[in-house]
Amino acid sequence: MKRLLSTGLLFVAIAFSAQASEPEVIEEAKVETLEWLALTDTGKYESSWDSASALFKAAVSKEDWEKSVGAVRTPIGALETREMATSKFSTTLPGAPDGEYVVFQFDSSFEHKASALETVTAMKDIDGAWRVAGYFIR
Repeated sequence: MKRLLSTGLLFVAIAFSAQASEPEVIEEAKVETLEWLALTDTGKYESSWDSASALFKAAVSKEDWEKSVGAVRTPIGALETREMATSKFSTTLPGAPDGEYVVFQFDSSFEHKASALETVTAMKDIDGAWRVAGYFIR
């Protein structure tokens, strides 16, 4: 019994040590999020849809994404600054299946909009890669 218990504890310790820490997970998601934002910033809306998560693609068609993001981003002009304000890891989000998510908020300024708040949700997709699942700008 003692041997079984110590073997079980060893397995649990190994399992926990193999998992990335929350700051590491946030950093992984941030890298992918910033790459995705760069596509959106340069008007490559089709490419941003292509590189988004399966959940994102199920929620909006490529054509609708291109129209809606273009209608929002074109009038505000080019990105001038973007500073990460917050990042939060979660395994649950309203209206989304349980999974691994990081919600980022960026304080941003654009050519024709001095102050904007961008909220970008990244998720660990079905293949294990971090991809954008949501984008909102106010």
